[in-house]
Amino acid sequence: MDWEKIGYDVISTDEMYIMKSCEDGRFCEGCLIPYGPILVNPNSAVLNYGQGLFEGMKAYRRKDGGIQIFRPQENALRMQMGAERLLLCAPSLQQYVDAIKQVVAANKRWVPPYGKGSLYLRPLLFGSGGVMGLAPAPQTTFLVYTNPIGNKYKGHSGDLNLFIEPNFARAYPGGTGGIKNISNYSPVFQVAKEAKAKGFSDVLFLDAVEHKYIEEVSSCNAFILKGNVISTPPASGTILPGITRKSIIQVARDLGYQVEERRVSVEEALNADEVFCTGTAVGVSPVHSITYQNKKADFKTGEQTVAKKLFDMIRGIQVGDLEDKYSWTLKLD
Repeated sequence: MDWEKIGYDVISTDEMYIMKSCEDGRFCEGCLIPYGPILVNPNSAVLNYGQGLFEGMKAYRRKDGGIQIFRPQENALRMQMGAERLLLCAPSLQQYVDAIKQVVAANKRWVPPYGKGSLYLRPLLFGSGGVMGLAPAPQTTFLVYTNPIGNKYKGHSGDLNLFIEPNFARAYPGGTGGIKNISNYSPVFQVAKEAKAKGFSDVLFLDAVEHKYIEEVSSCNAFILKGNVISTPPASGTILPGITRKSIIQVARDLGYQVEERRVSVEEALNADEVFCTGTAVGVSPVHSITYQNKKADFKTGEQTVAKKLFDMIRGIQVGDLEDKYSWTLKLD
């Protein structure tokens, strides 16, 4: 593996973890199996009705060669929340973390060297049992696979330039925007493709009711900075409660910034000093510009920004360069 050239391509690793629910609704003991295709019934609830969730996590190599994972318990809790909404069996916190530890240990040769990237972990939870009517599956499958990735998010060669989509909404009040439901993501494909064809990095979606408050980018949370105040849309059901988002809020407050979780209007976002996005895939990514109704607003980026300071803090904890005073990381050695 040429770690200098690693990007965001699909790479087959060695093993994956699988666990299925038993008749009593609890999970039977899981196991590692060779990475590869899985059998799914054509009448499964996940294929017919989209009854499924996924998570995204990363394992990092430290300077000393050890491996650590960032906040796996938070992913487990978020999956449990989504499972309750979709009537899926959910792995316990211990089952989830044990599965993550096993699959990383089995694929540790695929964890890039320090500073070269990370091992992306993709836990899946889906209704694998067959149904003929609109009903939850009688069996749930929990699966975790891995893929080494580079430091740059696919398609993002630098600072982001976003396009505000005024007509299509990503999520609706009372819907599933607040969980990592598999069916939340494919509806953004068309809009994102059209935006990228025009030279934009991604799409910033607005609320579905008034179409005047920013919510999320296709797959990451949004923040704005004005003076000493950092604002981000509230996790009130239409945006994903991101784990990087939660971490940034904590770190920013500890650094002395006033952080507000509230509705942020388009006008306010366009007049911000800085805008940045957060997520497992993108980390903390500065936004260079936002275009809305043919008007372009530019923002401060670079080494002297708050976004860069927050990125350095979070990344330092993730890779073991900074003291983890929050006990966020799980060391595997």
